[in-house]
Amino acid sequence: MSNVGALLCQGGRVLREAGIEDARWEARVLLAHALDSSTEALLREPRAEVAPEGAGRFLVLLDRRAAREPMAQVIGHVGFWTIELEVGPQTLIPRADSESLIEALLAAEIAPERILDLGTGTGCLLLAALAEFPQAQGVGIDLVPEAAGLARRNAARNGLQGRANFLAGHWADAIFGRFDAILSNPPYIESGVIAGLMPEVSRHEPASALDGGTDGLDAYRAILSQLPRLLTSRGIAVLELGEGQGPAVSALAEAAGLRVRGGREDLGGITRALLLELQQKPVGGSADPV
Repeated sequence: MSNVGALLCQGGRVLREAGIEDARWEARVLLAHALDSSTEALLREPRAEVAPEGAGRFLVLLDRRAAREPMAQVIGHVGFWTIELEVGPQTLIPRADSESLIEALLAAEIAPERILDLGTGTGCLLLAALAEFPQAQGVGIDLVPEAAGLARRNAARNGLQGRANFLAGHWADAIFGRFDAILSNPPYIESGVIAGLMPEVSRHEPASALDGGTDGLDAYRAILSQLPRLLTSRGIAVLELGEGQGPAVSALAEAAGLRVRGGREDLGGITRALLLELQQKPVGGSADPV
């Protein structure tokens, strides 16, 4: 039988040859997952023997990661904000940058009762927001039915299924009523750039969650045109931005009848979240969301 140390050495070597940074650490994560253990336990007992079944599971995971499948997809889950999420090839993998949208929503000092998440993917934004606002109910929309199903499982995983409803559809085309908070991380990468992205993204994440059209702004145009009919008079929308897209998206928002309320930087100092509100209050007050 192999031991922990030997498997970690093999895993680190394989991942380094595949061009993966932090190869030793990733090998440790994969082995811990294969053995249903923890990375700390592996460090404490490097000479511990590993049964053939466990070693076999590790080698399968190692091959997948060496082929540049994202780590989150290999192990099947990822942490986001305060919640844990199942991930799969049908959705974008939640990233720490997107947590800036939750920070921006909290800093806006509103107490939303109705939250809408457009392009929900794993449900990460909606579920993180619902975890922060226990009085709120939410709706998440995704074009891909399988993504909506994954988001439903994530709601149940985090005990939020009673307050979250996930639907398949094209942005908010089938949604009526108004919401106090609208969140979205739309596809914003220029079409011509996607093939040159790191393999984990270009090969393994869905193009529908990445491709923002020739200038990266197609999804913003679609979403911004619908926001005035969806926001309550006190409501805010928080959109994720690609690097340098703030001015262009702000101009589109103002042309659609929205006012830029502010922005929020991610940990890298990039303006990642754009906060929007209505220029004029809607006539007739709020209505319940579908």
